[in-house]
Amino acid sequence: MDIVGPLLIFCSRLLDVPLGTFRILLLVRGKKVQASITAFFESAIYLIALGYILKSGISEPEQIIAYAGGYAAGNFLGVTLEEKFLSSFVLIEIIIADTEEASQLVQRLRNEGFGTTVLYGSGREGRRLILKVLCRRDEIQHLYSITGNSGVVFVSDVKGVWGGHFRQKRK
Repeated sequence: MDIVGPLLIFCSRLLDVPLGTFRILLLVRGKKVQASITAFFESAIYLIALGYILKSGISEPEQIIAYAGGYAAGNFLGVTLEEKFLSSFVLIEIIIADTEEASQLVQRLRNEGFGTTVLYGSGREGRRLILKVLCRRDEIQHLYSITGNSGVVFVSDVKGVWGGHFRQKRK
């Protein structure tokens, strides 16, 4: 059994799939030049794997496993890279009934260092607070531990941020 072929296929997919994820995220954020450069390398790596497959054909189960495994591992790597490099800020919106508990939640968020903007709205069952919290992606779990299942929660990626109040990293 030739180990070089499946290894080449696996490594090619491990590289080109995260580049594809990264490229799409760059496009969404309006970074056309960086996305174009990434697309060049993504397609070159993909053609290496495709060329090998077309030349030798897929005749061994190891090649199928290498292709599928590289694709799966590449997806995992792409999402991991995205979390670490691209999405530094998210907007959390919490829509909650206007109660004393909601006021306490706002105060707790602010005490924890999160800039919290409160808007007022009207829902089917009365007055609502719309809490807007801009935070780093790695703070989502901490924010969830504070808010729990309070109301309806939306998480949106933020393209760019300047000004405002941000929670300081706690050591």
